[in-house]
Amino acid sequence: MVKKFLVLIFSITALTVVSQSKYNIADHYNGWFMYFGDHKFTPKLGIRLEAQWRRSNVVVDPQQLLLRTGLNYHFNKNVFATAGYCFVNTHPYGEFPAAKTFPEQRFWQQLQAKHFVGAFEMVHRFRLEQRFVNQPYVYSNRFRYCYRVSVPFNGKEISDNSFYITAYDEVMVGFGENIRYAFDQNRVYMALGYKVPKLGRFEIGYLNQLILKSDGIRVENNHTLQVSLTSNFDLYKKD
Repeated sequence: MVKKFLVLIFSITALTVVSQSKYNIADHYNGWFMYFGDHKFTPKLGIRLEAQWRRSNVVVDPQQLLLRTGLNYHFNKNVFATAGYCFVNTHPYGEFPAAKTFPEQRFWQQLQAKHFVGAFEMVHRFRLEQRFVNQPYVYSNRFRYCYRVSVPFNGKEISDNSFYITAYDEVMVGFGENIRYAFDQNRVYMALGYKVPKLGRFEIGYLNQLILKSDGIRVENNHTLQVSLTSNFDLYKKD
């Protein structure tokens, strides 16, 4: 399974290099600083909290502000579903800037499942989005699939005070009306992580984000410093 994941990453990279002559590709250097929280308030129900401060030229200029929330339902300790709302505000940036800053409203649903192969932690995430972009709003749909692998340095499990490496690939595909090209973007990520006691997982790593613009010719190749904190403590439990 891990080999298949690595083959997928290398295949995407190879296809990108081979097809560069067909596209107008612009390299950008961004920084994303993020908080993710999944907090139960009952054994089955929880809240999703997420904030992302995205910057162009690493930290110098604004790129996006993303705020996402939702209601989680936990089927068991490894599988849960979420439905919620997301707000995104995008600024002009890079070589293909938007004409002006514009908003996006999203409704989203997802299913996330985790399993283990030895010390390897595997996470699959399936997400649907209903997007209302710009003003006046243009409606579109998008499907996202993310496959993540995390491996602890201790060879056992990711636990308090332990380091780990993690990697994922996420592909995004648009569908329905107002979609000219199905492929929207692909994200490949690799990072070093550390589990901080009572706080969560802290990660710092590199994200390569490929975005196909609406004309089917221009492509953003975004090299991104990604710094994140993920917390999963239960609100209904007392220490």
